[in-house]
Amino acid sequence: MDFRLNEEQQMLQDTVARLVRGEYSFEKRLEYSETELGFSADFWKQLSELGLTAVPFAEELGGFGGSGVEVQSVMTELGRGLCLEPYLQSVVLGGGLLDHAGSDSQKEQWLSGVATGELKVAVGLQEPQSFYNLNDVATRAEKSGEGYVLNGRKAVVIGGHCADLLIVSARTAGDTRDADGLSLFAVDRNAEGLERRTYPTIDGSRGCDLFLNNVKVGTDALLGEEGKAGPIIEYQAGRAIAALCGEAVGAMEEAIRLTLDYLKTRKQFGVPIGKFQVLQHRMVDMSSELEQARSMAILAASVADNEQSDERRRTLAAAKNVIGRAGQFISEQGIQSHGGIGMTWEYNFAHYAKRLIMINHQLGDDDHHLEQFAGLLRAAV
Repeated sequence: MDFRLNEEQQMLQDTVARLVRGEYSFEKRLEYSETELGFSADFWKQLSELGLTAVPFAEELGGFGGSGVEVQSVMTELGRGLCLEPYLQSVVLGGGLLDHAGSDSQKEQWLSGVATGELKVAVGLQEPQSFYNLNDVATRAEKSGEGYVLNGRKAVVIGGHCADLLIVSARTAGDTRDADGLSLFAVDRNAEGLERRTYPTIDGSRGCDLFLNNVKVGTDALLGEEGKAGPIIEYQAGRAIAALCGEAVGAMEEAIRLTLDYLKTRKQFGVPIGKFQVLQHRMVDMSSELEQARSMAILAASVADNEQSDERRRTLAAAKNVIGRAGQFISEQGIQSHGGIGMTWEYNFAHYAKRLIMINHQLGDDDHHLEQFAGLLRAAV
């Protein structure tokens, strides 16, 4: 099977690569992370002007009609630049949920804005007690008059501090961990009773917890059929996992390049430390992990838009496990190769290491997905 990008896909990736190289230096990233927004509004505008925020959406919505492969091509280059913009949250996950569950009027109202980059979306699926289980939802939505009243808390909503629209899961029926009974709601950022507590994350981005205290929404805020959002959430989380795998590969490639450059320039006993055999072996091990991760990322992208099945679940769980393990290994070995400078905030390698650790914990870490993969294998026997 030929896994090489076709001409259009390569042009897309080259476009993002040139944009990131030209506009997103490490020094600028540090400046962006310290602003109130937490990323560059100008860079986000450039992404939208180049049509990159429209990549996953159908042409009739003003999109590119791209698949998981195109999305992963974009994410790989954003990962290489450690870009802080909420592309995954707004375009891939938020846009994916709107596209999958939204009615025609809801798509017209919100999705076109996501495609043009004018509307930023954040998604609250996890809660303090969830531990990666997206069915573990204690937030409740009770019918009231012509709408619903939402009460609960959502944890670590990346980009939630600046989102124009928040998509949250809430339970309209069933017990806390039931797969059935989940619904999705679109909540305006200025809704009465919505409180957001923002904090920095270890990788330089912004997270926030959402507190929903008697937040009233109309029936037009319900995305899809009431109580039937579980499969939609699982499917779109799988697409986001495939995109995260691409971002991780870009970050790993750059982390290895930085480590190799350091080994070529840092000298001890009058020679570059890269001449020491033990460090050469370490670089080989890091490169081997990268190649495995790259292969699994390609596989994840190839199934991201397939119909839901146990095979798709197994593939995505395996990919996230390998990616998480490889990212942690490359981070640890790169820090060991650098020595103390590898952990300093002023040096860019530390930021790649922290982002890779964060990716491992987004939407389930390597241990979680290993358990998922093993369970699916047992079920298939």
